Amino acid sequence: MNVLTVTTFDDAKEIYRHKDFKQALYDAGEVVMDGVLVNLHGDEHRARRRLENRLFRRETLVHYERDLFPQVIQETLAPHVASGRAELVELSHQLMMNLAALNAGVDRPLKTKEETDSLYGFMMKFIEGATLAHTTRDPKEVTNEVEGAKSEFNVQFLAPSIKRRQQLIAAAATDETVELPKDILTELLKNEDSLHLPDEIILKEIAFFLLAGAHTSATAFVRTLDNLFNWLDKHPEDRALVKTDRSFVQRAMFETIRLNPSSPTAMRRATTDITLKSGTVVPKDSLVTIDLMSVNRSENIFGDTASEFNPHRVIETPNVAPWGLSFGHGMHACIGQELAAGLSERSEETSEFEYGLATVAVQAMFDRNVVPNPELPAKMDTTTKRPYWGSYHVIFAS
Repeated sequence: MNVLTVTTFDDAKEIYRHKDFKQALYDAGEVVMDGVLVNLHGDEHRARRRLENRLFRRETLVHYERDLFPQVIQETLAPHVASGRAELVELSHQLMMNLAALNAGVDRPLKTKEETDSLYGFMMKFIEGATLAHTTRDPKEVTNEVEGAKSEFNVQFLAPSIKRRQQLIAAAATDETVELPKDILTELLKNEDSLHLPDEIILKEIAFFLLAGAHTSATAFVRTLDNLFNWLDKHPEDRALVKTDRSFVQRAMFETIRLNPSSPTAMRRATTDITLKSGTVVPKDSLVTIDLMSVNRSENIFGDTASEFNPHRVIETPNVAPWGLSFGHGMHACIGQELAAGLSERSEETSEFEYGLATVAVQAMFDRNVVPNPELPAKMDTTTKRPYWGSYHVIFAS
């Protein structure tokens, strides 16, 4: 099979926007990803995206950031701050999972540690299934574990969440005072007569929003903290900014996502013969790999120091996002990028500026005087080929 690797910014943008390239990154992870929004193409993708976009409107995202997330941060961080230490990889996923569950529509009625630990276990197993192409374990063994997790997740979390929403939807049909939850599951159930989604696809869609909403923000959270620790060691004059200037923390997060996207590559498959503007011919069914680690370090776009982390970076090239192409581009751009990263530019029309959940969470850590734990050096994750942290221990200085 032909495989083309793209390393230039312009070629990558063209491929992202071209209607005859379809998603191919998650082909191996169909146990979780088959039939979910990010893997759909054409009319089916447009219809479901149009529906789910309702949950990512500005007023809803501002509500998450201003009203919901501060309490989630406080509740999640409190026991770790009290103990004086934390492990960031697990903490970040728990933190982001709590909000992702609200957005996806996964009820947590008990809100106990046991319930949180159970949901966390399911989410991490779904992440392992989605990134199956990069596992260093036996893929069949991982697939069997994911199938088991899906069944248990359905019984413990999804089925009760569906039942409660179906009752509310039925009540709202005759009582306009009934308020429906603002989440993905509710939207799917409200529109099930037109969508005709099998139960398995609904389960995968909710699992996808749970893992995607948590995992991307969680990895950005840990990496941004690591980058800022290193930056502040070299630039102590910026130490006050992590507490007093949220836009500085947001720019640090943008730089982190640009240099280390959640997935270092994107993949597309040609649905017909395609000739790119460069003259390159991509035959039907060929795979195209977008090397984001190269694309996002293009010196003609980001300057001579494109490969270096610099939260003060100014991008002179017009119409380029500060995170590069890490959230994709065009019709398949990440539906949750504004939720995670906030707005990249202010304007007079923007009355409610969002900094993004990852930014808010990172600053909350510095507000609590977080520093690396010198006795427990950070380690990379050896269970995947992707460059994820496996453990990252910190302490909260008094």
